[in-house]
Amino acid sequence: MVKVVKRDGRVEEFIPEKVVVSVLKAGAPADVARKIAKKVECAVMDRENVTAQELTRMILAELKKINEQWYRNWIIFDQAVKRRKTEEELR
Repeated sequence: MVKVVKRDGRVEEFIPEKVVVSVLKAGAPADVARKIAKKVECAVMDRENVTAQELTRMILAELKKINEQWYRNWIIFDQAVKRRKTEEELR
């Protein structure tokens, strides 16, 4: 079972459905959201843990490849709602 190390240091189980929900919030349709979640899940399944930043980086890379607007939506949501400078964090 893969654990996610959150930005505040908490650790929780990796739940692919959370990736689906996040990608849906960015504007992607359900089939695309599930595809991205599956790709991310496959990328981390052999690991003991993964950081939230690593997950974000993987998801955003997929969003950017598929639809630039969904990528932008994620960045704007993180900035407006979560008060995070996601693009700067990932540099």
